[in-house]
Formats: sequence, C-alpha cells, structure tokens
Amino acid sequence: MIGLLRGRVLVKQPPFLLLEVNGVGYEVEAPMSTFYDLPEGDQEVVLYTHMMVRDDAHSLFGFIRESDRALFRSLLKVNGVGGKMALAILSGMSTDEFSLYVQSGDVKALCRLPGVGKKTAERLIIEMRDRLDKSVTGAAAALATAGATPGGASADGDAVSALVALGYKAPEATRMVAAVFDPDMDTETVIRLALQGKARG
Repeated sequence: MIGLLRGRVLVKQPPFLLLEVNGVGYEVEAPMSTFYDLPEGDQEVVLYTHMMVRDDAHSLFGFIRESDRALFRSLLKVNGVGGKMALAILSGMSTDEFSLYVQSGDVKALCRLPGVGKKTAERLIIEMRDRLDKSVTGAAAALATAGATPGGASADGDAVSALVALGYKAPEATRMVAAVFDPDMDTETVIRLALQGKARG
C-alpha cells in the first residue's frame, strides 16, 4: 500500500493531480479541499494517500490533511458509498460541516451533494455518527487558491468539467458556475464558490 507521497505537482486538473516523486509521475485523485491548499509554484507537497484496487482499475487518492483521508476511509465503509462519492462529499463541504450535518441529522444539507439522495443521506447519518472522531471533526477547511489556473475564458469551462467529474450533471454544473463566475477568477476560485453556493442552496 502507498500511504504517503512527497513530490512536486506537475499538472492540476480537478479532480486529478499529477505528482512527480523522484522522477516517477503518480496520477492522484483529490478532493477540492486538497486543491485549495496546495503550495504555490514548485514547492514540495506531501499527500496522504489511499490506494483502491478493483478488478478493472487501480486508483490512488490523495489528501493534504490526514484527517481528510481518515474521513474518506470512513465514508468508504458506508454501504453504497464509493471513491467518487466520497471525493464529492469532501469537495462539497468541510469535514467540520459534514460532522455537524451528520450529528444533527440534517438530511436536506447532505442531499445537496452530488449523487446523495435521501436514502443515502439517512444511511450516512446512521452509519457515520459513531465513526466520526476528534481527528475528523476537528479539521478546519482552509480555503486557498495557491497555484490556481489563471483567470480567463477557460476557467469557467474547466470548473464545469471539474464539477461534472465530481458527480454533478452537466446542466447543473453549468448553472452553478454561471451563478458565481467572474472573468478575473481562476478555476479553483470558481469551483470553490460554486460548491459553496450549492451548499447554501
């Protein structure tokens, strides 16, 4: 199992990162919370990783915080939650927000996440209440746009593509981006604001 990678980010295209480690490029899937906190420029980054092996694919997931990986692994134990949905949950709300909604039984708030219907939200609340520990609930959602894609005509398109990759339908992703987009924004800022708008809606 690969538990940690230390290297330089060569490509950022949410939800994928290409991380160079000693001359080897690792393709890593990461939640937007990790993208927001990546260091600027050519600085070294450490990602806590989780490797998922299936018959048809090997997937590597990366997280800037160990608490995010802990929540991701807990989510995978919930019936009906796979890697894509777990990433969408971590992208759509902070670990603190998720913990609050689970502990308060807020089905409506969880249903705003892509792919999460009422039954899945209820299952998350029932199964996650006892699994959430201090290492998960104490995590803060620091939002940064370091090293983001420069603002411009492609930022909105890239943001829509990223939201679709996270599980939103294309028309919904387009509406979410259109509601917050400004030409001066970079891609990660557009994604962050679109997700925040969805969470408030």
